[in-house]
Amino acid sequence: QVQLVESGGGLVQAGGSLRLSCAASGSIFSINRMGWYRQAPGKQRDLVATITSGSTTNYADSVKGRFTISRDNAKNTVYLQMNGLKPEDTAVYYCNAAVALTSYSNYYIDYWGQGTQVTVSS
Repeated sequence: QVQLVESGGGLVQAGGSLRLSCAASGSIFSINRMGWYRQAPGKQRDLVATITSGSTTNYADSVKGRFTISRDNAKNTVYLQMNGLKPEDTAVYYCNAAVALTSYSNYYIDYWGQGTQVTVSS
């Protein structure tokens, strides 16, 4: 099994910063894409940012220029540096990873973390 454990959420004032971390552990051969998604109350879960094993990144338009995603492949860990936070960034943030379990796997399985709350006060 694979576990994703997030940390770094909390309460911050508008304009402030937070850094989220997500460490993947378990039966992992390799991880392709890792990313962050968020879900506000009453809304669907939306993409925030993703990063491939080759460090190609993709961001939602709403966070471009404010958030930065990065990863440490040796530690199977992905980070999300969030600057210039706004009240509309308030949500539960979920980590996602596309994992190959063995060397002969020809597909990746999506795993999710339990989520971490980010609250931005105005």
